[in-house]
Amino acid sequence: MAPTIDQLAKMGQKLRRHSILMTTEAGSGHPTTCMSAADIMSVLFFSEMKFNPANPAQRDADLFVLSKGHAAPIWYAALRETGAIDDDLLTLRKFTSRLEGHPMPRLPWTKVATGSLGQGLSAAAGMAVAKRMDGYPSRVYCLLGDGETAEGSVWEAAQFASFNKLDNLCAIVDMNALGQSGPTMHRHDAAALAAKWTAFGWQAVVADGHNVQALLDAFAKARAGSGKPTAIVAVTEKGKGVSFTEGKEAWHGKAMKKDEAAKAVAELGDTEITLKPQAVSWAANAAPADAPQPWVPPYKIGDEAATREAYGTALVKLGETGKDVVVTDGEVKNSTYADKFKKAYPDRFVEGFIAEQNMVGVALGMATEGKIAFASSFACFLSRAYDFIRMAGFSHPKHLILCGSHAGVSIGEDGPSQMALEDLAMMRPLFNTTVLYPSDAVCAERLVYEAAKTDGIVYIRTSRPKTKVLYDANETFPVGGSKVLRASGSDQATVVAAGVTVYEALIAWEKLKTEGIAIRVVDAYSIKPIDTATLQRAALETKKMVTVEDHSPNGGLGEAVCQAVAGKAPVTLLGVRKVPQSGTPTELLAAYGIDAAAIVAAVKSA
Repeated sequence: MAPTIDQLAKMGQKLRRHSILMTTEAGSGHPTTCMSAADIMSVLFFSEMKFNPANPAQRDADLFVLSKGHAAPIWYAALRETGAIDDDLLTLRKFTSRLEGHPMPRLPWTKVATGSLGQGLSAAAGMAVAKRMDGYPSRVYCLLGDGETAEGSVWEAAQFASFNKLDNLCAIVDMNALGQSGPTMHRHDAAALAAKWTAFGWQAVVADGHNVQALLDAFAKARAGSGKPTAIVAVTEKGKGVSFTEGKEAWHGKAMKKDEAAKAVAELGDTEITLKPQAVSWAANAAPADAPQPWVPPYKIGDEAATREAYGTALVKLGETGKDVVVTDGEVKNSTYADKFKKAYPDRFVEGFIAEQNMVGVALGMATEGKIAFASSFACFLSRAYDFIRMAGFSHPKHLILCGSHAGVSIGEDGPSQMALEDLAMMRPLFNTTVLYPSDAVCAERLVYEAAKTDGIVYIRTSRPKTKVLYDANETFPVGGSKVLRASGSDQATVVAAGVTVYEALIAWEKLKTEGIAIRVVDAYSIKPIDTATLQRAALETKKMVTVEDHSPNGGLGEAVCQAVAGKAPVTLLGVRKVPQSGTPTELLAAYGIDAAAIVAAVKSA
């Protein structure tokens, strides 16, 4: 039997009580932002959403994303009341608890980590896309704060959802009019905020966020809408239900003292109620699609091909056997060669357009739904999405692969705005990341396959110029490995390179050989994890190390090598040390000290 309006209203009060008591016990948190959303959460979890509280992994169930992550206590309270979790709510924010200050996937109902505002809607849109790809009738609900709608990424997601006609997506804006340090942009002007959603192609519904019937009606409109996502602008009061917090400033992020909490709970009245979600019969969990199978890259030693092109070729091969492989791109697909996948599997390609933050968020959302998600753009533009990538690392996606193409000065005449010289430094420190940098097409295709079966976030750095194929098509490239391309018992130094500088290192080897100087050359295609054993052996045997990279010397390959061989040999770092300019790749490699001549000089100096 469906719960009554009075029961849902009472459950809202109970969720408020939980939020107050949890944050008071913790001594910190955001009770008032939970109190404004309590009625919304009651209607969502006890009437609107269809899910099985016993199974957070159910693929055909409705999903919820809490974009306003600081309202985590109300989320935990709703989960506890539905029976989805049995955690002690009063352990909120304790080191031993799964109930963290902002949602993290230690709690399996949390699909993506939130708390950096403006990101939840992108992930929710990715989940909605994945649901549609899989043919599930499920819906995705995303609760945002009105303050976070000032983030441009929200509107990137709004455009994306509208363009893709995601009518299985519902955003709920908790319009409580107060931010952290003052009123929000629109305060309680719901018509102004709704007009924005309408302008972005959404069905916008304004509702009293504390009126259960109004919320039920709004959700009914959302379900009935065809061809458009729905935004419910729910007008609420921050701190609702308690006289000394309702609509009051200076309460954001402030827990009540125990005597204040007692007074607040007394004002809430009788909150003793038990409700369970409506029983829903679900089919068994969908069986995962077959994992992609390896293949032999179609190149011979001496062929010329760009690693960015090999990336696109590899995606097509992956898609043949890996039915859960999906691809999105930042509207540069004819440069990253992701367009090859689009032509082969248009139903599994999602255009991200020039909105890199949303592109990464959508890819994360798809990854949480069991997809092997690839997202590509120019490497320099991924820096716009850095916070999305950082938060994705906390979300522990099973398979999220980012490809940054056109890296370094080797792109040539386009100039510094297009030259990623910081991306390795950007990706290496992040949690749950693997960083790969192929030098030739065989290596690139093999690493795309390795990336598809590696947990977490994988970053593949590809290059614009065509390079000669160095490796036999049957060569393998395990993550964490490297290739020793030149070595002898008389090596006087080791040169470690990756990507385009591998070729410069080989030219330097030839030049030094004519002068009677033997060096070892290592292709460090796996930068994180790096092949510590091979590098330490080289350091001990050759006594000197030189690294060369088409990247800043700060935070990239050189520093990774320094960490690997610390104390075992001195390391000279060659990298791009000043702002570059337009020119040919050959001119630029020479001008910024990362060509063969620079390597020769560094070896001699060392």
